[in-house]
Amino acid sequence: MEWRDEGVILSVRRHGETSAIAEILTAGHGRVPGLVRGGRSRMQRPVLQAGNAVQAVWRARLEEQLGTYVLEPLNLRAGAIMEEPFRLAGLATMTSLAQLLPEREPHPRVYEALRVVLDAMGDDALWPALLVRWEMGLLDELGFGLDLSRCAATGSNENLAFVSPRSGKAVSELAGEPFRDRLFRLPAFLRGSGEATAADVIDGLKLAAFFLERHVFEPRGMRLPEQHDWIISALAERPH
Repeated sequence: MEWRDEGVILSVRRHGETSAIAEILTAGHGRVPGLVRGGRSRMQRPVLQAGNAVQAVWRARLEEQLGTYVLEPLNLRAGAIMEEPFRLAGLATMTSLAQLLPEREPHPRVYEALRVVLDAMGDDALWPALLVRWEMGLLDELGFGLDLSRCAATGSNENLAFVSPRSGKAVSELAGEPFRDRLFRLPAFLRGSGEATAADVIDGLKLAAFFLERHVFEPRGMRLPEQHDWIISALAERPH
């Protein structure tokens, strides 16, 4: 069988002397690994970098087999991103988290949002907030989405200011004030209002990290990518 799709390279590992196995998050076929013959050649190495967008042709006798890829570059952004440690941490975080998606299961919303974040990587004032939104979308796709639409205590959608770590639901400022030390702050940009400050993005990353670790990483005996904490530390050092 054969299919053609666009995708973003998530990881690459050596296979034999001359080939490589690339894992690609595709628009219509989900996360799919495949063998790239000659993937270690000078011509292929610049293409086979995590974060690059490619046009992929995948072939195999049976759908469940590893299959082979023939790749054409669409956007070779990885080289520029790797020159900037802050952006590289963002890229490494996204490619690691995207590998949590079930293999060969389409998640077009996650894919399209990933492309949006990658396209914004040249603007350090923009992409971290987009990363938070992407992580929230990933939680939703994995079945652990947060309910930020209304207060868990009152049912109101006014003045939402916190998130309960227990329920993953929003809490209004009035209802949550007595318990604020035990709640996460809900950044305004996740409520659809206001610009994302560095402090807001930090709060958003901590919020996403908590639920990713609880629902996804801990049950698998894994840990959140260390680059995620590095992004938070880098943002904390910047003027808010």
